[in-house]
Amino acid sequence: MGALYDELLIALHLVWRRRWIALGVAWAICLAGWLVVALIPNRYESRARLSIQAQSLLGGSVGIDDARRQRDLDQIRQTLVSTVNLQKVVKSTDLNLTVASDRDVASRVESLRQAISIVAQQDNLVEISARWGAPGLSDSVNAKLARAIVQRLADLFIEQNLADGREESSRTLAFLDAQLAERSKQLSEADAKRATFEAQYLGALPGTGSVADRLDAARAELSRIDSDLAAAGSALVAVNAQMAGTSPTVAGAGSAAAPATAGPARARVAALESQIAEGRSRGWTDQHPDMVALSVQLAQARAAAGGERLVTAAAGGAASANPLYLSLRSMQADRQAAVAALSARKAQIRHDIDQYLERTSADPAVAAEAGRVSQDYAVLKDQYDKLLAEREQAALRGQAETKAGPVRIALIDPPSAPRLPAAPNRPLLLTAVLLLGVAGGVGAAYALGRIRTTYPTARRLERASGLTVIGAIGEAQTEARRAIAAKQRRWLMGGGAALAGAWALLLVIELVQRGMVA
Repeated sequence: MGALYDELLIALHLVWRRRWIALGVAWAICLAGWLVVALIPNRYESRARLSIQAQSLLGGSVGIDDARRQRDLDQIRQTLVSTVNLQKVVKSTDLNLTVASDRDVASRVESLRQAISIVAQQDNLVEISARWGAPGLSDSVNAKLARAIVQRLADLFIEQNLADGREESSRTLAFLDAQLAERSKQLSEADAKRATFEAQYLGALPGTGSVADRLDAARAELSRIDSDLAAAGSALVAVNAQMAGTSPTVAGAGSAAAPATAGPARARVAALESQIAEGRSRGWTDQHPDMVALSVQLAQARAAAGGERLVTAAAGGAASANPLYLSLRSMQADRQAAVAALSARKAQIRHDIDQYLERTSADPAVAAEAGRVSQDYAVLKDQYDKLLAEREQAALRGQAETKAGPVRIALIDPPSAPRLPAAPNRPLLLTAVLLLGVAGGVGAAYALGRIRTTYPTARRLERASGLTVIGAIGEAQTEARRAIAAKQRRWLMGGGAALAGAWALLLVIELVQRGMVA
């Protein structure tokens, strides 16, 4: 503890012996530091907050999901500080008065890019801030420029949201339309190839889709025809059985000649005409398969009826045609025609299936070609349908964004009018320079004292010399010497007080300047 106390006394003695050097160094450091602080321009900061509310009423049903909204916001942030937008800020504010060439504009743009900050906050808020302090401009002008910069950035932020949404929708629709046109052309070519292949190899196989699907459909129709043919055969057998037990004629009861009665062929013609009329009443055209079959049967029935004579009942109890038998004959003809039509259809489908299987067995390339054609068409059709769905969704999303925007931006806090500089903190810097000057002066005096070796205490002399120091003699001062020392102390205190006064004066000037800006 005693050694530490001795060292402290030694340090104070060294500084005191060179107190004028300490005062001079302190003044030099303070003057230089305060000059540097004075040359630093004040930078004024303006802030504005915007609320970004997602249009959740439509939501993801039109493709405006959270990821897309975040991507839109990131894109707006990036484009907001782009060179083009910053040039708009320069030209639309008083910064335009400070530029005279393209180089000056580029310099201002780069300064703006460093001065602007866009920060996302909680509750869907975005803060836009700008610090501005151009050398050569007054504090009031810099404060107004900071506010004007933030105001222009907020306007661009809102405009960018609407413009980007419309431009992106237009580009997306144009791209999808081009892709749809290309896919439609490819789909038409694939459909033509498929139709040519089917006409060459598949014949009249029923169904649509791939070869396998059509073969399955043909086999399913064969099963259905077999069931219908069995039912029609059973019905024909039943009619034949009824006809076997029915007499073709019945005994006449009157004496007068009975009217002529149509034979079975003419009865069948009437029945077929009735069926054709019923089909037309249902809306069937003449190209309908059932109508075509009925027309063929009607032509055959008319040909048969042309050579048939009318059956006339004889007078006085002669036999006449049995109406029940004639009806059964008509039903028999219908059943026979149905059985014949089903048999013909079955034979045709069976022939087409056997012919295709025979061709594919003889030439495996046909089966491979069938699979390739069907697959190409299916792939193109699927791509076309997906593109069409995306196009409809993009159109709907574009309409929603055009009317409401992907996000709704509102200015919550308008740009603030800065009254105090945000940087630098001049009072703090002035105080720091003062403390640095005092510390520098004390340090310089102490360093010089350590360089020039002296022995302020007997113990230090004893340690340095290795000899025993018997005692120390104090300094004896005369009245004149004490008067000079007192005057020097007053001058030293005056120099220190002047340094503190200069610091206080600079603080007052700073506060007055701030009040003038406000």
